[in-house]
Amino acid sequence: MSLHLVIDYLFSAVFFQAAMMTLLITVTSLFFGVLAGLVIALLQEATFRPVRVLAWIYLWLFRGTPVLFQIIFIYNVLPGFGIRLSAFLSAVIALSLNEGAYMAEILRSGLGAVKKGQRTAGLALGLTRTGVMRYIVLPQALRIVLPPVGNQMIGMLKTSALVSVVAVQELLLVANQTASSNFRYFEALTAAGIYYLALTTIFMGLQALLEQSLDVKRRRARSEKRSLLQRLAPIEEAH
Repeated sequence: MSLHLVIDYLFSAVFFQAAMMTLLITVTSLFFGVLAGLVIALLQEATFRPVRVLAWIYLWLFRGTPVLFQIIFIYNVLPGFGIRLSAFLSAVIALSLNEGAYMAEILRSGLGAVKKGQRTAGLALGLTRTGVMRYIVLPQALRIVLPPVGNQMIGMLKTSALVSVVAVQELLLVANQTASSNFRYFEALTAAGIYYLALTTIFMGLQALLEQSLDVKRRRARSEKRSLLQRLAPIEEAH
């Protein structure tokens, strides 16, 4: 093992750009995956049966086939129907649609955890259904779904390596190509692994910060402590 070579790879422009491509694919796919999941979760709650059937077909299709199959299908099959997409766009669409199927179940469970009595109370207070969803349901559901969404985010980071099959220059593909030129697989893959661990650590930190910011009890305790300090301040100044 050459530590010097690992460091060279870590600070090389090629590896850094590949890591940024991996990050871009992950964040973009997760964003559109959450949107797709939210739409499907809401469609599952629709009263119109054909809409619920369409949502079920979507879940059945994208949860029942491998994500690698979906990437290859979009990139290689759609051009036969006159739809030509870049490798990056094909990868993002496939990952987003696949992620949406899993996000739908996560979000549906979060929305279902909010009791119907709270929605009824919101409507009784004069809120519209949109207002009830925005001010009552979503804030509570977000706290419930954040941990599994965080896990999905980290999973997406690792799943993004599959897009190398359509030649997207993401981190693992670049590491493998670099190692193939000099057969120093250990050093190249070690550098790639360090990048993956660094990105995972960042995601875990962001998840922890979001969970703290959404923790109502902690915010209330912090507010009460701040209020107490403000009341005590004049007394301390008087002494």
